[in-house]
Amino acid sequence: MAVFTILAIAGALWMLVQIRSIILALFVALFLSFALEPAVVRLVRRGWKRPLATFAVFMVLVGFLFGFVAIMIPPVATQIGVVSERLPTFVESAIDFADKQFGVALTGDTILSWATGLADNASLYVDDVLFRVVGAGSFIGNFIVQLLSVLLFTYYLLADGPNIRRSLFARFEGARQAEVMRIWELAIDKTGGYVYSRLLLALVSSIFTWIALAIIGLPDPLSLGIWVGVISQFIPAVGAFVAGSLPVAIGLLTDWRQAVAVLIVLVLYQQFENLILAPRITASTMSLHPAVGFAAVLAGISLMGALGAIVALPLVAIMQAFVSAYFQEHEVVASRLTDDGLTPRRKPKPTSRETPADGVGES
Repeated sequence: MAVFTILAIAGALWMLVQIRSIILALFVALFLSFALEPAVVRLVRRGWKRPLATFAVFMVLVGFLFGFVAIMIPPVATQIGVVSERLPTFVESAIDFADKQFGVALTGDTILSWATGLADNASLYVDDVLFRVVGAGSFIGNFIVQLLSVLLFTYYLLADGPNIRRSLFARFEGARQAEVMRIWELAIDKTGGYVYSRLLLALVSSIFTWIALAIIGLPDPLSLGIWVGVISQFIPAVGAFVAGSLPVAIGLLTDWRQAVAVLIVLVLYQQFENLILAPRITASTMSLHPAVGFAAVLAGISLMGALGAIVALPLVAIMQAFVSAYFQEHEVVASRLTDDGLTPRRKPKPTSRETPADGVGES
């Protein structure tokens, strides 16, 4: 029996490793179904058939993704052309700066040979990577299969959601069934609230950045505004830095004063969003301490890569909501460990041993 148990566990672990891509697709599809469930339910309540409502929500999601890519391609292509045209000027400026500030004598031939060697090394590295990935003949095919699997699972979880949940809940008894339903509702509320609050913050950020960049005079302000709004909200922890780097870099290509103005505007808006706007919008959806959110993002990246960074925050919010719903909170007594210096201390309530019958305190 011991040998049989060990072999059974080893076989189960081997099977889990082999189907880990399917498990990941199911997990991502479950997250997407939680995020899209409120929109589907809203359409169903308006009289739509659930499969049609699911299809409509899917079309909006796909249109948003393709629209974002289509809007971002023209400015990126334009800026690549600008960089290629101004590259000789940049090289000359770098040579003059290195000579005047550090006394380093650089020549065009030196930089050209260095760049050529770097390009050759990069080309060899890329060729090696492509040989390993494409030579295996699996990367693109696996990505397409994974994407289609996620979309298919998500569609079924949404279109046939009530029947699937009914079959799942039927496996539990009455009291435990109610608890499972409550956890499921918490997951939908927190995940949907997170996604829709991010969308609202992205909309506000895009409009503000678009107007600000248009006033500064940066090219393609609408595209850059959408880029900043979407990337800053849907990439946790470092999204604001990644989003702001592109307009600042484009400003440096035209005029360094524009780059400084863009940087100041983005920093000021980020403070306004973090201190005033985001707390009001996310107050009823998801509130996480920044340190907890950052740790969740790191854990998600370690487990599932870039996708884990996006899924980690709503998952931790669901866990936090579950803990707050099922674990009772108690009043914290006054202590230097919990005193922030701003709120008056509350003395701990005396126990029956400390309070005599006549009401006069004793030590």
